[in-house]
Amino acid sequence: MKKKAKIGMIIFLIIYFTVGIINAIYFVPKDAKEVTQGLASRWIIQISDKNAWYTRLNPLTIAMSWAIIIGLVIFAVKVGKNFKLIPDRKQSLTESIFDFMYEIVESVIDDPRFVKPTFMISTTLFIYIAISNVLGGAVPGLNVSLAGGSVKFTLFTDTFFAPTADLNTNLTYALMVFVISHTFAIKAKGFKGWVKSWFEPNPIMFPMNVIGELAKPISHSLRLFGNVGGGAILTFMLSYLVKYLLLPVVFWGFFGLFVGLIQALVFSMLAVAYISAQIS
Repeated sequence: MKKKAKIGMIIFLIIYFTVGIINAIYFVPKDAKEVTQGLASRWIIQISDKNAWYTRLNPLTIAMSWAIIIGLVIFAVKVGKNFKLIPDRKQSLTESIFDFMYEIVESVIDDPRFVKPTFMISTTLFIYIAISNVLGGAVPGLNVSLAGGSVKFTLFTDTFFAPTADLNTNLTYALMVFVISHTFAIKAKGFKGWVKSWFEPNPIMFPMNVIGELAKPISHSLRLFGNVGGGAILTFMLSYLVKYLLLPVVFWGFFGLFVGLIQALVFSMLAVAYISAQIS
């Protein structure tokens, strides 16, 4: 490890343990009931007098989603403007992700016409979900939740809110993949061929085919939501037991980096598989 990296690590550990001790003395709830009271409660705003699901929104989902999108756009502009024949670290990372995803898509998608658009869709999903999961599982920061009916701001004893911990985000992307896969199917098979595929291998299978297709976006979204949301709750509870001193780093590293990146890859690969199944 270089001298600059060692100094940075020492500074980080000093700040981390200082904040951890302050949290353990002054801010950590003394009673477990206080911890579980607002656990998994979302900061929801009602934008209309009607008490309906479509009039509610989670401000953190919107704010974090836009923050990730803006960050990715800035990163892409910088890498694009400073493109080099001998790549630096940022360009090498970008090229490695693109090469990895393109090879997978090319090996799964049989029709060359759909390789590039499927690559763009799956890679975009992977990058966005991976960053979201890492921020929501491995980066300590500001989070907002409900506790006792009031809004509670949590600093450093919890990670940033992950947009993928909101089922609405995951279901939106799953439905998007569902629509795209069937749009590609119509283009690949023609409208008549696409309609015919619903009655294969036998017309009696039509209800089962419909149920199977509708189940795809549901399972696609719930898988990601369950892993990200469940991991966040488990991390929060275990962190409370050790007073947020040392083990949270281990928990955040496991659920945020390892599980978060794996789930991002699983979600994007399922998107490729669903598109491939429809155009085959």
